[in-house]
Amino acid sequence: MSHLNYLEKLLEGVGTEWQALGDLVTLRRGRVMSKGFLSENTGIFPVYSSQTANDGMIGSIDTYDFDGEYISWTTDGANAGTIFYRKGKFSITNVCGLMKIIDENLLNYKYLYYWLTTEAKKYVYSGMGNPKLMSHQVEKISVPIPCPDNPEKSLAIQAEIVRILDSFTAMTAELTAELNLRKKQYNYYRDQLLSFEEGEVEWKTLGEIGTWYGGGTPSKNNSEFWENGTIPWVSPKDMGNPIVDSSEDYITEDAIKNSSTKLVPPNSIALVVRSSILDKKLPSALIPVPVTLNQDMKAVIPHNSILSSYIAHMISSRGNDILRTAKKTGGSVASIDSKKLFSFLIPIPNLDEQQRIVSILDKFDTLANSIQEGLPREIELRQKQYEYYRDLLLSFPASPAGEPKSHSDEAA
Repeated sequence: MSHLNYLEKLLEGVGTEWQALGDLVTLRRGRVMSKGFLSENTGIFPVYSSQTANDGMIGSIDTYDFDGEYISWTTDGANAGTIFYRKGKFSITNVCGLMKIIDENLLNYKYLYYWLTTEAKKYVYSGMGNPKLMSHQVEKISVPIPCPDNPEKSLAIQAEIVRILDSFTAMTAELTAELNLRKKQYNYYRDQLLSFEEGEVEWKTLGEIGTWYGGGTPSKNNSEFWENGTIPWVSPKDMGNPIVDSSEDYITEDAIKNSSTKLVPPNSIALVVRSSILDKKLPSALIPVPVTLNQDMKAVIPHNSILSSYIAHMISSRGNDILRTAKKTGGSVASIDSKKLFSFLIPIPNLDEQQRIVSILDKFDTLANSIQEGLPREIELRQKQYEYYRDLLLSFPASPAGEPKSHSDEAA
């Protein structure tokens, strides 16, 4: 694409009118639906709430409140201001708002959706620690209407913008679907390769496979422990990938010498032993560099006859079983019972077999999880490409008066 602004070429010199969203759509909220209501009225029609996972769907019921084309937004919580395009039969909860375009001869739903994904977050109010985007704020959002004096051409311009952005969205969706498939393949082959019959190989407890390290937190009041630190201090918030070689926080050598945290040698396997995330999964990772750990972590350095990468795959595969066996009951924060953790049995084949298993699983792991190569990197690049063209296509000239045109203002 040339340096000529694509939007200017698309508009071919026609003007743009800015209008307040409140003049373009009708707004309403969803209704309260408890977990009990969802379970008692299970059906085929989706119910959307304030979460962003699974496209916002929290369940499905046997009735629906809306049927057609709409735009919804999250009104409360950490995801306030998140925009969704909706079509079909569905319902929403009370922490969602819904928009219905008043005149579809003036405005395209997908065009409005793409515009709001860039604008809505700017109107979120975060007072009292609870982000909100209520209807009275949504009404104020300015919406650019290209070529307002020629509705047919206006809709054609909006449709072309939607077509381009939809194509980038589709590419990202295809890559994401491929990534999910690869992850399922990895999990399948991992679990198959790491399944052994009793007596087929040697079995050892996790406590027997190597040397275990605990963690600790150097005093936050001592700046010499933290300022200009170069040693990774790994905590649960760093445990998002199967291989972790950096951390959000770093400490100094003085911190190691004068606190309870100790340096863990490279090629350890770390796992979270205390965190609310343990209610869902057991985060673990191979740590290829020397690190320190906070008190909510443990790490093991396997003996010479056991490959670190084999144990990393094994603990990842057995994570749910470890949680069922070792997670403590009660307590305000989920945690792992160390005695039960160390008593958990895993199969240990000979070194050659370990290496064969690891070489197969590493190929799947690299494809599915590597940031520098594989599908996640490709998805990241496609997302940046989409954002670039979205911003380019939606870079309308600002309203001369600085405020959107409002039909109510005209009437006044």
